[in-house]
Amino acid sequence: MTEAVSVILEKALSGYDLTIAEGVFLLKQKDPATIAQIRQTADQLRRQQAGEVVTYVINRNINFTNICEQHCSFCAFRRDEGTEGAYWHDLPQILEKATDAVRRGATEICMQGGLNPRAKLNGRSLDYYRQVVTTIKASFPQLHLHAFSPQEVQFIAREDGLSYAEVIAALRDAGVDSLPGTAAEVLDDAVRQVLCPEKIDTATWLEVVGTAHQQGLPTTSTMLSGHIETPEQQIGHLDKLRSLQQSSLEKGYPGITEFILLPFVGQSAPKPLRRRVGHDQPILADALLLTAVARIFLGNWIPNHQPSWVKLGLTGATEALTWGCNDIGGTLMEEHITTMAGAQGGTCMDVEDLQRAIASLGRPYQQRDTLYQPAQIMNCA
Repeated sequence: MTEAVSVILEKALSGYDLTIAEGVFLLKQKDPATIAQIRQTADQLRRQQAGEVVTYVINRNINFTNICEQHCSFCAFRRDEGTEGAYWHDLPQILEKATDAVRRGATEICMQGGLNPRAKLNGRSLDYYRQVVTTIKASFPQLHLHAFSPQEVQFIAREDGLSYAEVIAALRDAGVDSLPGTAAEVLDDAVRQVLCPEKIDTATWLEVVGTAHQQGLPTTSTMLSGHIETPEQQIGHLDKLRSLQQSSLEKGYPGITEFILLPFVGQSAPKPLRRRVGHDQPILADALLLTAVARIFLGNWIPNHQPSWVKLGLTGATEALTWGCNDIGGTLMEEHITTMAGAQGGTCMDVEDLQRAIASLGRPYQQRDTLYQPAQIMNCA
């Protein structure tokens, strides 16, 4: 390990935040011994910042429509209305999925969908989204509804001529409990112009998430990694998340509850991006190094870090628990967006499978709720 890396890691272990340049420097390391030391530092910081217990949540993912007006270059999920494979679940279907989730012990529904211009009630997008929320909450008020990305908030606001604050407050009052920090991809507009030119830009994503915090709603945060972005852009993304979190917490807002790394899966993605990226499945070594650096860079401010077993497979996600992650995610019960892109991790995970994976590391496990509070008595490995 070089002296420069040693100094950076000691700085992190002493409780200081890294600079952007220091984060980039760590990501560019190639020596296996140095990378092993970065992993060890991330694991030690995970222990200090989040503890030894590995958490998981029993949840259901509901992607209520794949009809979408946008054409992201990495997306194999979207469809045009009327084309093969297009779907739009009606309210009874959504409620049936929620009912099944509760029957299987879920405490959370995670709900997102395509941007469907016809998703309106009384001519208003907000009324449709509110109806979906109130339908679920009327039957299951105890469920935590983790729903609607910043992109969906912007879509509703645009369709109805509302402010982001008005949309978020209305969704909150209808029963939304937190917002997923998806649609972030990489918070760098040069990257976004290639990946998702029709999506909201970096400033808008940050504004919507910050507004959710201001309205009393916590959010998560994500990064889509391993495609065309550079180490500088990866760390720039993490720095924007860290700055937003600092601002929200200093104002007494709920803030970001977790960071989730989402490695690129392109097996079924449109061909131009697949050719440019050069691989269809995540490169585990790259994802693990970024996982470790994310812990080192963000952990003082966002202590909960989660891998994606859908993208990495359960074996890869379990490995990530030794690279700075303290949570293994949720059961999902069904997942379409990543699976349709060609991910090999599956669409549903049994609680027992998650528990066995955690126990294989000799770590204790515990079911949590969406906000990382214990959901049941802890079981030990």
